[in-house]
Amino acid sequence: MDKQQVQNWLEKRKKRRKDRSVAALFTDLTAGNRETLSTCITLVESTLPEDKKMANELIQMCLPFSGNTIRIGITGVPGVGKSTFIEAFGKVLVNKGMKVAILTIDPSSASSGGSILGDKTRMEELSVLESVFIRPSAAGTTLGGVARKTRESIFICEAAGFDIVLIETVGVGQSETMVHSMVDFFLLLMLAGAGDELQGIKRGIMEMADALVITKADGDNLQKAQLASQQYANALHLFPPKPSDWVAPSFTCSALNNDNIEAVWNTIDSFANKTKINGWFAKHRKIQDTYWLTETLKELILNAFFTDEEMLQNLKGMEAKVADGELSSFLAADHLYAIFEEKLKKND
Repeated sequence: MDKQQVQNWLEKRKKRRKDRSVAALFTDLTAGNRETLSTCITLVESTLPEDKKMANELIQMCLPFSGNTIRIGITGVPGVGKSTFIEAFGKVLVNKGMKVAILTIDPSSASSGGSILGDKTRMEELSVLESVFIRPSAAGTTLGGVARKTRESIFICEAAGFDIVLIETVGVGQSETMVHSMVDFFLLLMLAGAGDELQGIKRGIMEMADALVITKADGDNLQKAQLASQQYANALHLFPPKPSDWVAPSFTCSALNNDNIEAVWNTIDSFANKTKINGWFAKHRKIQDTYWLTETLKELILNAFFTDEEMLQNLKGMEAKVADGELSSFLAADHLYAIFEEKLKKND
């Protein structure tokens, strides 16, 4: 298709989506319609006011469908082989009869704002399977590279009938806390032989991990991987007990040779069974729900400030005064907040 044909197709698709009610979208979504699934995720990612309203209605309808899923966060430094691992791991899940949704976050360029969104090309075998859905999203300017609407997309995928939702992070060192706050199981992938293993990762990230897997444990790297796994296992036992009463294991795997990939699923399955019995699984999700209430409220407040032209002009003025040394950044912030607060009172 030429450029005009593409534009016409996009316009027709946009109109078709707007002409459909939330109830119609929901009906097709729960029936497993793949095009509707993509449309719904696009809807929750939209910043248009009318789309936001529809998205909120849709998410509310999707809530009852989340009880039978397992949400898995997968993170690790660039080069650890996350996509290769996910492809091998996804095939194990599919072979067990599960439907798998994969939400991947691509880093965005700080200068151009663009992102590659190439996850489907990096998971060639998995992407063609009928029971697998892969959705790449641009990280944009969100802290740590976690797409702002990933959590809402999880609910959409669950309503579409997927059993497992995998979230792959950029792995830039800041996104882990955000991902941990929206998943049931947090999987940390590590490399051996990339420096001092125990010093190469923040303690806080290791404490969040429900399992630590040393990837690329094959060939000449096998012995190094086994040694690193033992070091991590020793370190993990020194951490305080988790509220889930789960002790995070450390082991090796090779996605290339498909070694120990099924052990990852067995570990996650054991975790889910244990935490459902002791009550942590449901309790943890409730904690996450209240956390995201606060986070969403913060986002709304920030949006209200930074989309107000008058406040942006006031901000520029304060920035100039701070740069000139006329005001401290703290006092300038107090002045801006006072102006914003007064503006809100007038609008009431």
